[in-house]
Amino acid sequence: MKTNILEYLENTVKTYPNKTAIIDEKGNISFKCLQKQSKNIASYLQLKNIDRNLPIGVFLPKSIEAIKSFLGIVYNGDFYVPLDIKNPISRVEAIIKKLEIKYVITNINSAKLLKDLNLNIEIILLDNIEIENEVGFNFTNYNLSIDTNPAYIINTSGSTGTPKGVVVSHKSIIDYIDWAIDTFKIDSSFKIGNQAPFIFDNSVLDIYLMLSTGATLNLIPENLFMFPVKLVDYLEKESINFIFWVPSIMANIVTLDLLKNRNLELRFVSFAGEVMPTKIMNYWKNYIPNALFVNLYGPTEITVDCTYFIVNRDFKDDEPLPIGFACKNTDILVLDQEDKLIIEANKIGELCVRGSSLALGYYNDPEKTALTFTQNPLNKAYPEKIYRTGDIVYYNEKGELIYKGRKDFQIKHMGYRIELGEIETAILAINGVDNACVLYDNENKNIVLIYESTMKNTQRDILLELHSKLPKYMLPTKFILLEAMPLNINGKIDRNRLKEFLV
Repeated sequence: MKTNILEYLENTVKTYPNKTAIIDEKGNISFKCLQKQSKNIASYLQLKNIDRNLPIGVFLPKSIEAIKSFLGIVYNGDFYVPLDIKNPISRVEAIIKKLEIKYVITNINSAKLLKDLNLNIEIILLDNIEIENEVGFNFTNYNLSIDTNPAYIINTSGSTGTPKGVVVSHKSIIDYIDWAIDTFKIDSSFKIGNQAPFIFDNSVLDIYLMLSTGATLNLIPENLFMFPVKLVDYLEKESINFIFWVPSIMANIVTLDLLKNRNLELRFVSFAGEVMPTKIMNYWKNYIPNALFVNLYGPTEITVDCTYFIVNRDFKDDEPLPIGFACKNTDILVLDQEDKLIIEANKIGELCVRGSSLALGYYNDPEKTALTFTQNPLNKAYPEKIYRTGDIVYYNEKGELIYKGRKDFQIKHMGYRIELGEIETAILAINGVDNACVLYDNENKNIVLIYESTMKNTQRDILLELHSKLPKYMLPTKFILLEAMPLNINGKIDRNRLKEFLV
């Protein structure tokens, strides 16, 4: 029984030492070299006497270097925190402060972005680590790891403007990956085409399927996703046969009708992160009829996915695609407003989850952890945590789960989970913006800013301010300036009246 995610790599090296593990824009690396270089990074951390069980940041582009750093950190008995070099530096700073990160692994180029931060951190340059030669590696910290130890932190959007650090254990990853391998019959013959950034938990499936099965992981150059024709060319040229992408990327390919007359070798097509429009899925299925199509669902707090639906029948374009059934060792509870269990069809409730897939909570944030990781209301006999997703679902007549929408103001946009409140916090800090409300137009996929401004701030003015505060995927895409916000009886912004502007 595995107690550490690195056992995947240790076992795979025995079987496929010289097989290509990862391909990125700069080159490739074998499993044996990946293991050696990761241990060399860990040895460097040991020489610096870095304590075990600490969060260590990785501030690098999506690359082989980043994955080596993740693994090196875990070999030292610590857990990694992917930091996005494309995020506004103020957001990176907020994450480092919130998680009290003391060490950040980066390279010379990326380190330049951190130079002006007023942080008490030690920067560890990969450029200074002897990565190629055999270096003595002490297995003490590795051997002390147990499966409930943290493996990584992924940061999600926070309503107060500060991201929340979701702490995921080794056990949760192992359960998830072992389930995926068994359910979808993944083996070393697969070539995985990675789309998800490492700050997005969809990347976890790609990385750990590679480590566990000996499959090759292609880190598709990020710029290709802006050029759908070149992206499909890449899939064809590299013989990619496995993808786990967000639906919006797949929709871009459909818009340009790019799958005609293609010789794609895709055998496994999965998607998650936002609702997959059935007509988009149908297009892909029409041109790749022999591939297995899977709709996956789950928030970061549930270790990537907690339900799945294998598309095993035809769906009309306007028919909702189920999110399906619970993954192995996961129990789905659909609870009504009185916390009573819903089992009948067509009755909506909140999707809640129990099982080993649950994250350990939010790092350095017991209050927020207590709000969503709560005692199972159906169990009064002993402590048992469930995670309340805030997603509204129902069972159809076939007993399949159907996603309905959000319970609160949290949205999924371009594959990212976003708190609208975080966007509002950033906007309200802009000089001249007197009041603001951010809504999501789900039909047109627009983040809509409705605001008051005595200075008549323009769309351009606001975007210029926000570019230094928020990632690109969180920027409003539609702007509505009002003389005065409508208020409800409690003096709060009347969001229901504002929704009329979305029509």
